[in-house]
Amino acid sequence: MTKRLTLIAFLYLQALAVFAQKAAPKELKAKRTTAVIKIDGLIDEPAWKDAPAALDYTEFRPVPFRKEDADTKTEVYTLYNDEGIYFGGYIHERSKDSIASELKGRDGFGTNDFIGIIIDTYKDHINGFEYFVTPLNEQWDAKVAPSNNGNDEDFSWNAVWQSGTVIHNDGWSFEMFIPYSAIRFGKNPIQDWGINITRRRQKTGQQVTWNPVDVNVNGFLTQEGYLKGLENVKPPLRLQFSPYFSVYANHYPYHQTGVKNWSSKINGGMDVKYGINQAFTLDMTLIPDFGQVQSDNRVLNLTPFEVQYNENRTFFKEGTELFSKGNLFYSRRIGGSPIHAYDLPLTANQTIIKNPTESKLINATKISGRTQSGLGIGILNAITSPQYATIEDNSTKEQFKMQTDPLTNYNVLVLDQTMKHNSSVSLVNTNVWRSGKDYDANVTAGLFDLNDKKNTWNLGGKFANSNLFGVGSNSKTVSGYSGNLYFGKTSGRWVFNLYQEFADTKYTHNDLGYFTNNNYISRSFWIQHKWTKPHGIYNQLRINFNAFNSGLFSRIGDIDTKHQSTNFNVNANMQSKKLFWAGFFIGANMKENDFYEPRNAGWYFKRGASVAIDAWFESNGAKKYSFYAEVFNRRTINFYNGNFFDINFQQNYRVNKKLSFSYFLGYYPRFNNIGFAETVSSSQIVFGKRDRSTVESIFNSKYNFTNKQGITFRLRHYWSKVEYKQYFDLQQDGTIKPSATYTGNANDNVNIFNIDMVYTWQFAPGSFLNAVWKNAIFTQNSNTKSGYFKNFGNTVESDQNNNFSLKVIYFLDYLQLKRHKH
Repeated sequence: MTKRLTLIAFLYLQALAVFAQKAAPKELKAKRTTAVIKIDGLIDEPAWKDAPAALDYTEFRPVPFRKEDADTKTEVYTLYNDEGIYFGGYIHERSKDSIASELKGRDGFGTNDFIGIIIDTYKDHINGFEYFVTPLNEQWDAKVAPSNNGNDEDFSWNAVWQSGTVIHNDGWSFEMFIPYSAIRFGKNPIQDWGINITRRRQKTGQQVTWNPVDVNVNGFLTQEGYLKGLENVKPPLRLQFSPYFSVYANHYPYHQTGVKNWSSKINGGMDVKYGINQAFTLDMTLIPDFGQVQSDNRVLNLTPFEVQYNENRTFFKEGTELFSKGNLFYSRRIGGSPIHAYDLPLTANQTIIKNPTESKLINATKISGRTQSGLGIGILNAITSPQYATIEDNSTKEQFKMQTDPLTNYNVLVLDQTMKHNSSVSLVNTNVWRSGKDYDANVTAGLFDLNDKKNTWNLGGKFANSNLFGVGSNSKTVSGYSGNLYFGKTSGRWVFNLYQEFADTKYTHNDLGYFTNNNYISRSFWIQHKWTKPHGIYNQLRINFNAFNSGLFSRIGDIDTKHQSTNFNVNANMQSKKLFWAGFFIGANMKENDFYEPRNAGWYFKRGASVAIDAWFESNGAKKYSFYAEVFNRRTINFYNGNFFDINFQQNYRVNKKLSFSYFLGYYPRFNNIGFAETVSSSQIVFGKRDRSTVESIFNSKYNFTNKQGITFRLRHYWSKVEYKQYFDLQQDGTIKPSATYTGNANDNVNIFNIDMVYTWQFAPGSFLNAVWKNAIFTQNSNTKSGYFKNFGNTVESDQNNNFSLKVIYFLDYLQLKRHKH
């Protein structure tokens, strides 16, 4: 009898789970209000008593489909008026001590509980807006865009909206007002919006949603509920200005007679945001100033490819999800290095006195939005001014200018049509126009991403055509093409993806995109099995298998092979019931032919096979002290016995809600590494066997006075030394032989030191005062005998650049100005 009851109970629970997964989406009936609601975090206005209520939340991690406990339930209410939409609620907790809260700054995450509102105004299950608030009333917001994994969140997008919170003995309450100017939607007189509400309990690792979310289903916007019956919601005129004023003082000891160590400048400009209609927005930056962005994590690059740096300029980070389609746009190209900075036609009697490393951005404009029918349109345009190097004649001491970069216009156009079942087709065009005799570049690509009705199977692809106009002395046109095709299963416990990509020998999108190489055809396979319900020691567990193979698209010269590389790996990751994470990786690379390391066309290098293993552990981030540790090892299987390690260790300590520290240490030794050293001539390419030691340390601290102002401090020291033990000449068959003639010294020792200290005060909505100190030191020599601490001491005693700046940004809304005027 007991067994029967147990079986019945089991079947009943399984039926409940299936029902929860397949239940119809929840709905709320929108209610208009004319009441005045003060956004103070207390839901005590009478209007809230009759507001539609979003209740009965369901957990999706760590235990899918488990209902909330009665003493930790979530209550959220919503109202709307002619200006925007209100959300308010009470987040119940067992005690005040159960609430996780930390002052981390806007979009700073941290160890915080939160409540989040997710709005899909077009109900396309692809694009949306997110608004989060923490118990200490810090705001996060994001734009949601499609990806191969369902939906991606872009937290660089920022809107101006209001919120308030209050912490109580048995939980915390909140209010939010999101003006229509902070949302994009169509013009139908009666609108239904997709909506979901999510809550995070940091100390228990629990996250719940109003409409249930199945983690085994592709995308979370595909599992939203609905807010129905918003009537005659018309966004006001969206016209916002953010004028800025900045002053800079810079000190560098030039040690040159007549050259001042101190310099200063004053800047002024403006960002403009204009709502062309309900759905489309124009963003423009006039005379931009990006001098306060965080310093790049520069490295000693021994690879044949360019280092891809993060974008830290707000204008090019915010609201650019449309422009990332097809991976054709790399915003660091705009205002990047002049195209002739390093190939000036100098004579033996000429010396470079000054050579700008960046082009100056005059202005940039972007238009983006989506129609009611689901057509997304994005246009980005930017103009950079000509740049000139200062050249001096060594005999006459006469100085003159030589152009390194012409007047240049950059343009990106994206058309993205969403369709049923989370599907889309897109057209992307990038164009670079340069004045004068320099070549122009254009790339056009078509993309498609299709899902079946059950959102289980996915098919997609891309075809791109590139054209360079005016190349060389005869101004010829060089045209190339590339493409990819993928197919996979995206929902369920078993998911997989098959992928193939190719590019011919002439394809490139380097002028406005990040690009490494062409002439390849590659294919990959990935499969994953996941356990998303807690069992035994884990909350969730995923195991992956990956395989990759690549070859040349077209054979190169007399080289008798097209094979490049083949590798595969097995990896897994797990979250335990004690909320720590752990994972491992085991992989192997077969023998490969490296056509890029020689840095010269028609040559290649035969790399040996290798095996690799990796293990990592991340402790519970909700604790005051947490850490991350990882050890990776790769060993080559050939005559030079290469042995490489990556050792990473990060510690985080939260003193209290206002003060926290973190320290990252990375140690990357490479023993018996074989790589390019120097091109002596067209027939002699020198490789070397080398030991390389790299240490990177990053110290971060932050102190927040309030949820509107705080100080951050970031110190980074990077040291990398390369010591060559033997030199080889590369042979035409890809092998290497000891060099009998090379007498050079390719040893290298690089130190990079940066400090970024920032005080930020948000003195009004959208308005900021920023005071920044930036310190930078760079040293490079061939001394590889000194250890880490000797290098660090020499670095901090070297000449250093110190930059001090103050910048005020003031947010002005046209409608607010109009109200004040009346």
